[in-house]
Amino acid sequence: MSMYNYLLRLFRKKPLGALEEEIDPSMKFLIVGLGNIGNKYAGTRHNIGFEVIDYLAHDKEVKLELNNLGETALIKHKGKQVYLLKPNTYMNLSGKSLRYWMQKLKIPQENVLVIVDDIHLPFSKIRLKTKGKDAGHNGLKDIQEKLGTQSYARLKFGIGNDFKSGQQVKYVLGTWNKKEVEELGFSIPKAAEIALSFVAIGAKYTMDQFN
Repeated sequence: MSMYNYLLRLFRKKPLGALEEEIDPSMKFLIVGLGNIGNKYAGTRHNIGFEVIDYLAHDKEVKLELNNLGETALIKHKGKQVYLLKPNTYMNLSGKSLRYWMQKLKIPQENVLVIVDDIHLPFSKIRLKTKGKDAGHNGLKDIQEKLGTQSYARLKFGIGNDFKSGQQVKYVLGTWNKKEVEELGFSIPKAAEIALSFVAIGAKYTMDQFN
């Protein structure tokens, strides 16, 4: 008997890859930070989701690796598996990447958290919501279309709206000013803390504590 066949019998004839599926889905989470790939967009307000994911990976001492439809990493928190994702589909197709990884990892929708910039919140104001409209955000719009629902958790990171009429695109794709960069040193870790709280105690208790 070959070693492969022996292992199949040992694990009741399940393929080795299926062992991952035996993990209780309620113990698996997906945290998705939205942004645009490429040096052109690095450090821009629209990429704050990427910044929070980068912080989480650094804090947990893991490396994001280039994978299908995004950069991914696996961390552990409070006994749960947490997959980090930075889509590489560009903002307008964020839902394509999110849906792919939800299905591949068999992660339930209630265990998905999307981190996104929000011009409707003051700079560095952070708010967790479990549903809502896309509010004109192209990344959220695509996610809503791909999932077929507005009911998914999103962590909104305020970037303010200090721009004149017709200048919104230039503003969100612009880089942070010096004062904002200093504040990000506090607010990005706070956003990461809230994301991990979502994993540990759920949306309701996290919103009660932080919103």
